[in-house]
Amino acid sequence: MKRALYVVVAALAIALVVWIARNTYWDDIKVPTPLKGEAFSNPFYAAQRLTTALGGRSVWDRAWPSPSPNAVVMLSSWHWDLSPGRRQAIERWVESGGRLVIDDSLTGGYETFEKWSGIVRDYYDVDDDDDDDSAEETPMPCEQFREEHDGTSADLHWVCDSSIYSFLTTKSRPEWALRNARGAQAMRLRVGRGSVTVINAMPFSYRGLFDGDHGWLFVAATQFRRGDEIRFLSEQDYPSLLTLVWQHGGPAVVLLLVIVGLLLWRGWIRFGPVTPPLPSARRSLAEQIRGSGQFALRYGSGDSLHAAVVRALNEAVSRRVPGYAHLPPQEQTAALARLTGFEGGSLAAAVHHLASRRADRLRNALALLETARRRVLPQHSRSLDGTD
Repeated sequence: MKRALYVVVAALAIALVVWIARNTYWDDIKVPTPLKGEAFSNPFYAAQRLTTALGGRSVWDRAWPSPSPNAVVMLSSWHWDLSPGRRQAIERWVESGGRLVIDDSLTGGYETFEKWSGIVRDYYDVDDDDDDDSAEETPMPCEQFREEHDGTSADLHWVCDSSIYSFLTTKSRPEWALRNARGAQAMRLRVGRGSVTVINAMPFSYRGLFDGDHGWLFVAATQFRRGDEIRFLSEQDYPSLLTLVWQHGGPAVVLLLVIVGLLLWRGWIRFGPVTPPLPSARRSLAEQIRGSGQFALRYGSGDSLHAAVVRALNEAVSRRVPGYAHLPPQEQTAALARLTGFEGGSLAAAVHHLASRRADRLRNALALLETARRRVLPQHSRSLDGTD
């Protein structure tokens, strides 16, 4: 039983392999590689290379450059009425002899453009029951169009991706046009001394230049002559505000950043003091007393200092001699002479110092009184540095 089951499974597997082998085949398909570098970021890269190969010059820009009257300007994804001043500058340039080429990506103010150029985009009647809004954006595949020069038919050319819902009309006689049964899809009118060419497609962006006869269409639409300068203008990909500020005001931005940096550096919290601190030095009590005495002697005529020394001496003697403060001056001098061993006249002169005496004598008197005070004090009450 199991053997029969294995045989059936093997037969089914072989039949499946045979069926796959008979109904499949291998073939090579060319797939275009993704765009890289400038070809990815610049929609007119191929058109610019073609311009160079034909002996011309080309520039891709995002702002109106005020070109020479003999140049060619191609507008794509351009807002016609964004700035009245810019629009009027373009109109004056064309009327002075410029060649302007516009594809169907023109936006904003198209009615103003139609009134000025005379080329109107008209639309076919669409069934109201057709709710497919995306169909309006669906382009046609490559079709044959007949070229016309001043109303005279010429050769047939292949043009791809033209609109299936709109066509171009004008009340004037076009200088050049491309038509088929659905109407004109490219048209040129004379405006002043220049010309305006409108193409109802976008045949020159990215790889579109390689479809159909778009290379021929590029030469015919721009009226290309060897040595021409072609300027491609597009607002589809524009730089940011910061990029524009840097491009047009880089030095001012650098100067502003330097000023802001200096202001921040000046007001920043510092890690240490502006100037190094002075070394701290401790003074002994004896130095403090001597310093205070020198200050009082220099700026107070010594009277207050003399009175303080005499008062300190009297307090010291009063501890040794009872009732010293109530004794007559002669007895006080005698008691002081006995305790200190100094001559009484010198002590009396020092105690009763007059302000009219000279500073050097005052210093001697203060020294005598201070020495007498220290002799009066008991030995155990003196400090190590000689002060009580």
